[in-house]
Amino acid sequence: MSRKNSREKTMHLLYQMEMRQEYSDEVMDVFFDSSNLKNDEKKYIQIKMPLLLNNKDKIDDIIRKFLVDWTFERISKIDLSILRIALFEIEYCEDIPIEVSINEAVEMAKKYSEIESSKFINGLLGKYTRSK
Repeated sequence: MSRKNSREKTMHLLYQMEMRQEYSDEVMDVFFDSSNLKNDEKKYIQIKMPLLLNNKDKIDDIIRKFLVDWTFERISKIDLSILRIALFEIEYCEDIPIEVSINEAVEMAKKYSEIESSKFINGLLGKYTRSK
């Protein structure tokens, strides 16, 4: 299993949920039906997504706390999805080194978001991890 691919697919699902403002099993099922996922990617998402969603409010509080000259509502949906995944991994996935979570988040931002987003995400995650 490529954790990188699974992480990206998780970000796509989280982005869809955020756009619909619906964080349900039904949205996940539709995503699975419409995506060409490998079995290990689907299993990864089925395990991680409920844990992430159960901690979404705590993760969002971390994001709010470490924003500088920005409001939570102004964060693009893609950037928010990337940040949530990275902070979920940092906080709840002890098997993933913090540096890997940050690097993968920055790489996803470069691939899927605006030019400045990778700097924004790297800055927020760096500030958070230095505070720990």
